[in-house]
Amino acid sequence: MHLRLQVGIRNVRGQEWFAGISAAGLALFLVAVHAGAQTVKPRLLDEIADQIAAQNQVEEAPNLPARRRWGREAAIRLEAMSAAWYDTANGEYYRYLQQTVDAYLKARQSAGVETEGSDGAAVGSSALLLYRVTLHKPYYEAARRLRDVAAAQCGADDRGSQAAAGNSENEVGGCLDAPFLAEYALVFQQPGAFASIARALERWDQDDAGAKAAGLAERRSLAWEAKSVVDALPYFPEDGPERTDLAEILRRIAAKFAGTSALAAAKEAQTKPEIHRDNRASVADCLLVYAVLKGVRLGYLPERDEVWADREWQKIERAETESGGGKIDGRAGALLLAASEADLAGTAAIARGKTVLLDAWFNSQKQQNAAGQTEYFHYKWFDMSNSGYSLLGHMFRGFGMKTETLYNAPTRENLRGASYYIIVSPDIPVKNPEPHYMTEKDAAEVAAWVKQGGILILMENDPPNADIQHLNLLADTFGIHFDDVLHHHILGEKVEAGTIPVRVGGPVFRSPHTLYMKDTCAISLSGSAAAVLRDRGDVVMATARYGRGRVFAAVDPWLYNEYTDGRRNPKIYGGFDNFSGGMELAHWLAELSSGTSKPTTTGQKEQP
Repeated sequence: MHLRLQVGIRNVRGQEWFAGISAAGLALFLVAVHAGAQTVKPRLLDEIADQIAAQNQVEEAPNLPARRRWGREAAIRLEAMSAAWYDTANGEYYRYLQQTVDAYLKARQSAGVETEGSDGAAVGSSALLLYRVTLHKPYYEAARRLRDVAAAQCGADDRGSQAAAGNSENEVGGCLDAPFLAEYALVFQQPGAFASIARALERWDQDDAGAKAAGLAERRSLAWEAKSVVDALPYFPEDGPERTDLAEILRRIAAKFAGTSALAAAKEAQTKPEIHRDNRASVADCLLVYAVLKGVRLGYLPERDEVWADREWQKIERAETESGGGKIDGRAGALLLAASEADLAGTAAIARGKTVLLDAWFNSQKQQNAAGQTEYFHYKWFDMSNSGYSLLGHMFRGFGMKTETLYNAPTRENLRGASYYIIVSPDIPVKNPEPHYMTEKDAAEVAAWVKQGGILILMENDPPNADIQHLNLLADTFGIHFDDVLHHHILGEKVEAGTIPVRVGGPVFRSPHTLYMKDTCAISLSGSAAAVLRDRGDVVMATARYGRGRVFAAVDPWLYNEYTDGRRNPKIYGGFDNFSGGMELAHWLAELSSGTSKPTTTGQKEQP
């Protein structure tokens, strides 16, 4: 319904939909292709993203007006390409993003500009993303400068200034940079900034509420407001009052267009869609669809709103197809954002509301960020660098799950409400001077939780990099034993030893893959535990039933960003597909959980 391949599949809601190569639908696509699908129609998402990536923005940039180069249109295009990158793990999309931002920074340096204007502030979120991915300090310095400009424009710097007057491209007034400001506040630990950011969005909402229902102008402003709110919300503290207020703003906007009441229907009829040339949708149409679909996926909006957004998306997609191309224009970024969320919507109901709780106790490594602050890293949802699990978290969220982190020892109370609990590569002294080792008490608490229906995911590592002895206190309970050996050892970039072929069949992988694992241990099985994947005589992945619960184990944390997000040298690593293998694993895990889990109150909500 949301994704376009000529392969009919039934989803869990009993609706026929077309699977596509997205973070939310890739696993099902691979199943369909292996089953013998003949005709594959490219998705609109891939068409637009490929065209943008192929366009030589870097060479053209110096000859374009500043507003086109670095204004809101360029910013939303960069944002959309980052979404497409995480939806596909296509490294070309990331490289486009990095080259474009690098061109901006080079142009600024060449011009000797000391402060950025309103156009430059729009590049801030992309500069921040590049810092989080690369940890390179120049991107942090750029994001810091742009944050100050954006805060002043939004009136989010506590100086009492009014919301920005917008720009001539979109004729929108309001704090368009609120998501960037909120992300910056979360990354660089500025909790006091959230109140002023929320006030800037509330002023915008009051201005929209006071305006006359003038049709296109109102729709345009509401569309940008809804996008800004839904993108900023995930960064706000879970228990903060601002989060509740902003979610209510988003619900009110959505009700104007997606509401089911007679009043909402009448308002929608009065506010006609803005018609673009060739009858294609406007930026506002695309942003409204994007905001509503994302709001539903993240739980801010009721599921019934998705019906309206899905209907509108089908209209947009049909108009784009009938237009015969020409998509790289001022609408490209908004259109790509809507396409990305439409793909995610296809599987977001499979495990909607389930909580995936990631351990930060047995692996509690910390580092200093560019601002000199201490932060958790290494196999963490929030870590977008090589060592992080941010892309794995995106995969889970594509199936409707919530990603949270547990910073304390696991107890049945701490695990209550979580459907999944992940322990990855427990610390040893060389990694953490004060490691928290698994104890018999910890193991008993986790095992009791599994027995009651929890799903435990264990990802070990090689002996020089992780504690194996103590984790076996827990793993042995299920007939899974991590062996203290070093296999798949890699020297330099001679990757052959880490190449792991996956054949068709088995409970997890329904399609062939070539995975990459660098330096692993091995697994020995006993009791009812069973191998999921073997390589060169070793058990690489295993599963076991325990009471009403399940356990999945792997010999390596193989889904960290470095070998999953597509940035690594494609000449060497391009033959591996950890991303698609990870999607199949996430899909299998999503289907394991049944019933409705209550949200945990012991974890910390992470970024979507």
